Amino acid sequence: MARPRVPLISVDALVTAALELVDESGDFSLPKLAKRIGVSQSSIYNHVSGREEILELMRGRIISESPYDLDAADGWEAALGSIVRSYRDAFARHPRLAPLMVLQTVQDSQVLALYEDLAKVLEQAGFRGKDVVSAISTVDSFALGFALDLAAPDVVWAPPADGYPALTGALAQGASPEDRGGAAFDFGLEILMAGLRSRLQATVR
Repeated sequence: MARPRVPLISVDALVTAALELVDESGDFSLPKLAKRIGVSQSSIYNHVSGREEILELMRGRIISESPYDLDAADGWEAALGSIVRSYRDAFARHPRLAPLMVLQTVQDSQVLALYEDLAKVLEQAGFRGKDVVSAISTVDSFALGFALDLAAPDVVWAPPADGYPALTGALAQGASPEDRGGAAFDFGLEILMAGLRSRLQATVR
């Protein structure tokens, strides 16, 4: 059998190659994607509608690779924490993808399922109406922010020895560089949960 003149490609291969490009440079284009796979740009449209669909497929891919188990969670706070950690971990593996995602409407079914679970957990906790959406937006920003933080260099701040004494003192007493991101996430998650509990208490008075 004669070898096909155009290499066979798949949606999965397109997503993998697009993620590689984003990881390397922070973005991708269809011409670069076609070159990476070794096909013509027009052949990509036989599999996807364009850049927007590829972005959503990338979003779905990374979320599916970071599962969470709500059945094992004891209470709404544990369930929420499980979702937040999963979301953070998903983008922490591909931090350069996060800025592209915030510019596009979420449409992928796997990602929408995560937000559905998030909404259910918040409603079970007692949040209602606009507070559910506000809480989702807050959690979203928190998780994405810490995903980017995990990609930061080991030394985030480098104040000179003769200045910024408060910052220098805090850094000397803080977690080690390799533990800083994790410690900050745990601290932030504790503060986030405390804020949500406080909000609930205020609404039931």
